[in-house]
Amino acid sequence: MEAFKWPLSSVWTEPLWLGLQILLILLAGYLAQRFVAKGLTRLGERYPFPPQLLLPLRGGLRWLIMGSALIFVLERLGVSATVLWTALSGFVAVAAVAFFAMWSVLSNLLCAILIFTVGPFRLGDVVELVDTTDKPGVKGRVVAINLLYTTLIEAEELGTGSAMVQVPNSLFFQRSVRRWRGSDGLPLGLGDR
Repeated sequence: MEAFKWPLSSVWTEPLWLGLQILLILLAGYLAQRFVAKGLTRLGERYPFPPQLLLPLRGGLRWLIMGSALIFVLERLGVSATVLWTALSGFVAVAAVAFFAMWSVLSNLLCAILIFTVGPFRLGDVVELVDTTDKPGVKGRVVAINLLYTTLIEAEELGTGSAMVQVPNSLFFQRSVRRWRGSDGLPLGLGDR
């Protein structure tokens, strides 16, 4: 009697073995990140670490572990580590250049979020950006706040009309700000608007 042979056994065993290895790598990554998360939770319960520190640390370690697992999977699929490293370093370089190119825009966006949440001033207030004590700064009523600029309307001066000034939001966190609520401290000509 002839021994039973699986048909096309060599064709199926290699992909099945590769699939099993990939599943084991992903399972090991998942278990490792769960183990690290539980360890950090226990560490936070035992020692007085603030949650603001543990949350980003947990997230960073999760990304590191799962990213490493993904690199191991790609390596098992035949992607060269040199190619991965070159692609990753190229991506990081482009991201760094883009980040520095957009720094002022990102800074204004973050400051707009802070203006909306913290509320150092609001619509209708009169604010003044103080440069130094001997120089007057920009002063006017806040008429609009958007993600990049805060729009102020300046006081009318001796026959000239009032002017609109758009101040980048980041300047409100780089300089001292004087603020008057509502109609207090209004320069001449702004009380009627």
